[in-house]
Amino acid sequence: MVKHVILWTLKEEYSDAQKAEIKAGIKEGLESLKGRIPGLLEIRVNTEPLASSNCDLMLDSSFADEAALKTYATHPEHVAVANGKVRPHTAARVCMDYEV
Repeated sequence: MVKHVILWTLKEEYSDAQKAEIKAGIKEGLESLKGRIPGLLEIRVNTEPLASSNCDLMLDSSFADEAALKTYATHPEHVAVANGKVRPHTAARVCMDYEV
């Protein structure tokens, strides 16, 4: 199994209300991919970091193997969510993929 974890920071220009709306949209978009992409086992988006955090939200996902992660990366439904809900609103992204 492969874990795929991403931490994002939203652009500073957004108000708290806008950030909450953006985070909800990202969560809904990404979590809706479960069951729609082969090899995607679990996908969760955490939008409520503690005050000690230095990012705004986290993707925690699991894949059957590295090939499934590569399929996800280019799958049209994932690309649509990434391009429509994530990339326009994020200032920074950190990713770690690893085998479990």
